[in-house]
Order: sequence, then structure tokens, then C-alpha cells
Amino acid sequence: MLQEITLSGTVVANGTSEGLPGVTVLLSNTDGSGKQGSTTDENGKFSFPRLQTGNRYTLQFSYIGYEKHSVTDFLVTESNANSLVINLKESASNLGEVVVVGYGVSTKKDITGSVKSLKAAEFNQGIINSPEQLLQGKVSGVNITSATGEPGGKTSITVRGPGGVRTGSTPLFVVDGMALDNSGTGGDANPLNFLNPQDIESIDVLKDASATAIYGSRGANGVILVTTKKGKSGQATVNYSGSIGISKMARPLDVFSGPEFLAEAAKLGATVINGGGDTDWQKEISRTAYTHNHNISLGGGNDKMTYYASFGAQKQQGIIKNSQQDRYTGRINISQKMFEDRVTLDLNLNANNTQNNRPNNQSVIGSALSANPTYVPYNEDGSPFQYQDGTNPLVTMNLYKEKLVNNRVLASISPSVKIIKGLVYKLNFGIDHSTSAQNKQTRPNAVPFEIGRLEDYRLTNSNRLIENYLTYTFNNRNHSFSALAGHSYQRIFIQGSNYSIDKFPISDIEPIYNPGLGQDLSLVLNKPGGFATINELQSFFGRATYGFKDKYLVTATLRVDGSSKFGANNKYGSFPSFSLGWRLSEEDFLKSGPFSDLKLRAGWGRTGNQEIPSKITQARFTSTVSPTTSYPLDNSATFPGGTTYSRLANPDIQWEVSSQTDIGLDFGFFKGALTGEIDYFSKTSEKILLEVIPADPVQPAGTFWTNVPNMRIINKGLELDLNFRKTLDNGLRFSIGGNMTFIKNRVENSPYSVIVSGSAQGSGLTSATINGYLNNHSIGAFYLKEFTGYDDKGISTFRDVDGDGIVTDKDRVVAGSALPTRMYNFSGNIAYKGFDLTANFNGVAGNKIYDNTANSNFYKLRLAKGLNVTPEAIADTRESINNSAPVSTQFLKDAAFLRLNNLALGYNLNTSKLGIHRWIQTARVSVTGQNLFVWTKYNGYDPEVNNDRQINGITSYGVDYLSYPKAKTVIIGINLGF
Repeated sequence: MLQEITLSGTVVANGTSEGLPGVTVLLSNTDGSGKQGSTTDENGKFSFPRLQTGNRYTLQFSYIGYEKHSVTDFLVTESNANSLVINLKESASNLGEVVVVGYGVSTKKDITGSVKSLKAAEFNQGIINSPEQLLQGKVSGVNITSATGEPGGKTSITVRGPGGVRTGSTPLFVVDGMALDNSGTGGDANPLNFLNPQDIESIDVLKDASATAIYGSRGANGVILVTTKKGKSGQATVNYSGSIGISKMARPLDVFSGPEFLAEAAKLGATVINGGGDTDWQKEISRTAYTHNHNISLGGGNDKMTYYASFGAQKQQGIIKNSQQDRYTGRINISQKMFEDRVTLDLNLNANNTQNNRPNNQSVIGSALSANPTYVPYNEDGSPFQYQDGTNPLVTMNLYKEKLVNNRVLASISPSVKIIKGLVYKLNFGIDHSTSAQNKQTRPNAVPFEIGRLEDYRLTNSNRLIENYLTYTFNNRNHSFSALAGHSYQRIFIQGSNYSIDKFPISDIEPIYNPGLGQDLSLVLNKPGGFATINELQSFFGRATYGFKDKYLVTATLRVDGSSKFGANNKYGSFPSFSLGWRLSEEDFLKSGPFSDLKLRAGWGRTGNQEIPSKITQARFTSTVSPTTSYPLDNSATFPGGTTYSRLANPDIQWEVSSQTDIGLDFGFFKGALTGEIDYFSKTSEKILLEVIPADPVQPAGTFWTNVPNMRIINKGLELDLNFRKTLDNGLRFSIGGNMTFIKNRVENSPYSVIVSGSAQGSGLTSATINGYLNNHSIGAFYLKEFTGYDDKGISTFRDVDGDGIVTDKDRVVAGSALPTRMYNFSGNIAYKGFDLTANFNGVAGNKIYDNTANSNFYKLRLAKGLNVTPEAIADTRESINNSAPVSTQFLKDAAFLRLNNLALGYNLNTSKLGIHRWIQTARVSVTGQNLFVWTKYNGYDPEVNNDRQINGITSYGVDYLSYPKAKTVIIGINLGF
């Protein structure tokens, strides 16, 4: 007699009796219908209720690091329903792993370019605001630097070194086939904040030109492909994850306490005011910050239709008071098969709302570092104390407020049609639309006096993409072949506007909420502004791959791109690539050797860069009446109106081109337990795009854009990647891995003696520069006067390089680089039964940082004037209190560091033993520490910083000026599966 019964079993590692937790188990009828999913608990047990005895089922088991296993035609009876034991074998390698390669997928064993794929289980843990933070330290050759510790702050990322002077180094991001525009979405927020990290299934990094050339026009800086989660057929699942994070300032600066301040000032003979207190102003402007993160997702479907939907909310307080980011995200992914599975329709929709509140961070931090520590912060009534010889940092914090609201929608529809066997047509239509509103207000105030001001900025960014391409695949016993051909059109519309108003009455109403209270709209200070631009890209692309006997692999790619940013004579550029692969491990003479995998790769390719302002190839005119734009027709001082050129047309400007050669070796030992990669690369950027001063001074414009002839930027390096994993007989599982990159950057054949960047900040420093682009030195070189000590009067001295007896800008020297020459990262994981512990470290070496904070705030003269400093500022007794602190190597410091990026301890609860498995299938609790330790010689807030101090668009590197401090965070989280 047929009856309902529960099928249960255990999954163990082959050769052991220990269960494997977290194994994915799929059950279906023998015809593939009625799919259900489950996951093994901490003891490796799984169960499927309400099955019919006498029916036959198919079970599939999959687990990272182990070979997939299937049980087909399994007859369920009362006698075997509770006795199923599955032995999983450790995978020989991950060669069958699916890798996204742009306009398609491949398997790791067939890849001939330099590609790194990360799955969700390998991502960094902690408070994550944007996808690049998920892979920090995980990919060799990729350097990720958080410019600030502020919630939602920008992050800079380079793949195999920067290749442009002012065209940026940000790689192209592609989300579910939608190529994003690298322009900002308003304010200082990271434009990638709109993605919820919980929705990301995998991130694939294309590093060399043979891999990135399929995106030719914007692949010069690498390509990062983000794939979001999709639904799976079977029983519907609901998952919830929530966490609370507790953050504090990780490394406060060591400024003097009240008693120390008085004692040290007295030693200098300085007269300072003793307010009678002992205030830690850094503590007063900061706080213990809390972050709440909640995500819920549901997914499921059947053989014809699958769906995934999610909602996420994150409220993150900054460790500086009044700073906060709130982010709300929603996503729906649907895949529908139709017409006997010949047509597949994929829909992706992501909606995001991000709100950032921030004080004037640099002003607040600068005031806190310099404020007299003997002053008390508050009056007896709790209001901020206002002293006469300076401004209370708390007052500064309360008077200024900046609010940024971003709304962004990313949507795409991608139908595909199987025309004949092996031939598939696909259409990809997507839109990425964002709007932002940014308000900056200064409230009116009596002491210190402020008239009140409101600035309003609006930005719209609309990016539309339509692509059509055909893919053909053919496989038999000896040959595998695929071909891709397509067309792409992308249109990017950006519009911005701004207005401002001054002179508000002192009241409880903030200007941001009623601009009409402003009384001064004079055009001198409050002239409205705006702009609009349209950029268009048209591309034709193709790729062919061939494999013979799974040993010999060939890939060839060609993309032809046309951009509206370039002149009529050079609007299109061609970007080819070619790569070869030889799987030596498949040769007879190595099949009996120690290698589970051994593949030699070699490739060459060209990619392009067009990240320059729009319309610069077109003429521009001005009708302003002034002595510089018009000419008097008589002897009077009257200048009649007229129209003149402010920029000449340049139809010859063209693509900046990067050529790259890569030679790589993939290997695996001990049945895939030990795997690794070695890559040597050489990347050369030419036809450098630059805004320069004309050689002929008789020009209608002071500068013009051009491709600098013969100038080259070269990045060469070696990447090493190694991973080892093992399961012991007692069920203990562990893995350890790491990567290291050696890289050198060099500028060659520049016709300019120096291209300066990195403007210094602070009183008396505003005209000084820090970085310089010079021949035979790296892009991020520091070009400074060399500090040699003090003379007999205690005044700073500098090396006279040219020996003319006068120290001028001509005596500046290259004193190191902001670009690291070595990047290293390592991680480890250990798991036993339901417990697991993961640690991730990352570090850099060979680079320096310019401490502009110390340069402008910490020197002996400041203390003599009653401002607080650090012990370092007065350490040299030879220095005079009348000595200034000009920009020099005195403030250039070692920026090498090793960071414990995150440490996570988790436990998978046994829901069966707890008696809740009917309602909750899986449950996990975790504790994560983020940025717990940093080992470094740098005595600023953090060595990983990069303030944007560009000059005329020339990128700056390695400058630290009153940067928002980074936080040390502990996160408690829970994950539930229903």
C-alpha cells in the first residue's frame, strides 16, 4: 500500500564517517519534474518529507571542493527511506567551474585568458557598501583602495596598474550584461552603492587584453562582471539575513591631552589659554556607530519559469557624528522558457534608494585635531561652548549639513532564441537611470558669524544599451568550436543643474527645508548653472574559440568601436586579441604525473580608453565682452561685443590604446588539493589623451586636447596565486590560500619635463603640488623638495640639486611612488561539523604616502600659536617656533601595511535537533570582526587612503588630508532559510 514517507540520509566525505554540512541536495521525479531542494545540516543530514513509497526519484548532490554526485532511479521504500548514505569525493580540481567571459560563459579549463572568478561563498565579510569591497585582496593584480572611511565613500580600483594620465583607472563594470557608465551619479558617493552585496552570485575579473578585448572600447583598465542571483527550479525558498554592526574609530591620532598641551607649550615659551579642561576632541566629534542590515529573498520556480526576488535595507551610522548612509534595494530576476524551450526570456530589475547625510568632514576633523584640549566642549545647559580665540568643532559640525539622495533603476530584458541546433540569437536591452539631489547648507549664526547659505545640485544620468548577437557552438569527440558575432549601441545622457541662495534669517527653520527664506540672489555669488551632454557608442564585435581533443585551445576576438567623443577622422578604433592554451596535463607523457591540471596560456590584445570629456573635438565659442575676448575699434576703452573661439576643432583626436601581453601557467597537484596560477604581464598604453598648453602662444584657447605622440605608460608585473584545501579523516576541513603581485609602472617618452598633480591643502600650501609625471618614473611619483634638516636658526633646509645656490622648484626630486610595487593577500578557513572560522589579510609594500594632514596641522609653529599638535611635531629640538612647513619630503612617509581585513566565526545550527526544521530548514549565526588590526609605520588615521587632489583633471595619488577615519567593527549576524 502506498503511503507518504520522509526520505532522509547523510552526506559524508569519502573515506570518513563525518557528515558534510551545507551540501546542496536536489530531488526530482525521474522525468525531471517536481523538483525540491534541501541543504545538509551540521551533521551532514538531509530530509525530504511527504514522498510516496513505491515512486522512483533522482537525487543530485553538489558541494564546493567536491565532485557532483547523482543517484538515479532511486526507489523509495519503508526499509531504505532512512538509510541513504552518500559519499562525496574531493574534486580533482575546479576545472568545470563556470566562468563568465563577456557575452557568454565558459569553463575554467577552456579559458585562455587571465580571468579570476569569485563565488559568493568566497566574498569578504563585514559591512559592505559596494561590490569591489567583496573582492578586496582576493584577486592578484587588483589594487582596491578606500579613499575614505565614510559610509558610502568612493573606492578606487586598478587592474594591473593605471594606464592613463587623466583618463582614470577604473575598470568597466558589467552587471548582468549591462555595461555601466563610469561617470558619477551625484555627490561624493560611490556610484556602485546601488548594488546589494547579498544579491550577488559571482564576480568575474577579466585582467588581460585577450579577455577584455571583447569590451574593446573600455577594457583598457580591466573588466569586472557582476552576476546576480537567479531562481532555481524546485521548492520555493525564503531566506532572511540580518546583522548589527558596532563600530569605533580604529586609530585616533596621538594629539596632546590638556596637561601635555600646557606643559609642551610652556617649554616653547608660548602663551596659551588654559580653559581648565582636558577634552579629547576626536572623541567628542566621533561616536560608537551602529549599522543595521536586513535582507530577505525568495526564489523558486519550475522547469519553465524561475524567479528570484529580494529586498534589502541598511542603515549605517558613520563614526563621525551626523554622518550616515541609508540604503534600500529591491531586485526581481525572472527567467521564462517558452515554445518547447526554444525561447528563453530573462528579466532583471534592480531599484535602489540611497540617502547620505554628512557634515563638513575635513573642517570638523581639522578643528578637532587643532582645538585647544583645555577647553570644555559644552556649557552647563548642554549647548556647545563658544570660546573667543577659535571655533568649537561641535559648532562647526552643527552649522553645516550636506544631504544627498540617489535613486537608481537598472533594468534589462534579454530574450534568446534557439534557431537551429547550436545557433542561438540573443537580444539584450537595458536601461540604467539615476537621479540625484544634493543640498549643501550652512545655517545662519551669530557667533561665529554666518550669513547662511544653501546650494542645490541636481543630476540625471540615463544609460541605454541595446545589443544583438548570435552564438554558434559545435562539439564532438575531438573538436569544440564556438563563434560569436554581434552589434552594440549605447547612449548615455547626463544633465546637471545647480543654484544657490544666501543670507538667511536666524531661525529654527533650516535653509534646506525652505529656500524661500533666503534674501540674496545676486548673480555674482548665486548665478545658476547647468550642463547637458550625450555620449554614444556603436560597436561591432566577434569572438571565435576552438579546442582540439581538450588539449589545444585558441581564442580570437575583434571589436570595432565608434565613440561620439572622438573626432570625425578617428571616430572608430579596432581592438583585436589572440590567445592560445595548451593543457599539458592531457598529454600522454604527463597523465601519469603528479599534475591534476597543467595548462600553459599566452595571449596578446589591444583595448581602448575613451574616458575623456565630451565635445572636446568640437569648436567652442564665447560671446563675453572683456579685454581678453574682444578688441576696441578706436582709441577708447570701449570693448564692443563679439564672438571668438575659446576652443578650436580637433577632428584628429582618437582612442587611447593599451596593448597587453600575458603568459600564464595554471597548475594543480594532489588531485586538485593544491592549485595555483602564475602570470607575467606587460601592458603599454599609447596615444595618451591629455589637455596641454599650445607650443605656439598665439592661440584662441589656453589649452587644447591631443594624443601625445610617442608617450607611453608601461605596467609590467608578475602575479602568483596559490590555494590548498584538505579534509581529514575526522571530518576537519581546512583551506589556506593567497596571492602576490609584483608590479612596476613607468612613464616613457613624455615631451614634458613634468606634468604636475596633487595640489596641497592648508594655510600657505595652496599653490604647492605633490605628484609629478616624469620620464622613467611611475605615474604616482612624489615630486618634492628634499628636506635636509634645519639651519642654525632652526629654519628648514632643502637640497640644492642644481647647485645654483638657490632652492627653487627646479630642485625638486622624485622621492618615491604612491603605487605599491608589491601587493599580497592571504586567507585561511577551518571548519568542523557546524563550526567554521575564516580570516582574510591584505597588504601592500613599496609605496609611500604624503601626510598633508601633518604638513598643514602638526609643526612647532602651530603649538606656539595655541593650536594642538602631535608629539612628532615638536620632536626635533633644533626647529624654531618661527619655522614654517612647506611641502617637502619631511612629510613623505612609508605607506606599507598588513591588515586583518575580516575575521568571521560561524555556526550552522541543527534545526532537526532543535525541532524547528518544519519551519526553518537552515539557521546560521556568526560574529565578524572587520579592520581589527593594521600593522604599519604610518601614523596617520590609515595608510590606505587617496584624497582626490587632481589638478586640471590630472589624477593624483597617495595624498592624505584630514581623511575620514576608518572604523574597527564587530558584526553579529543571523541567516535563516525557510
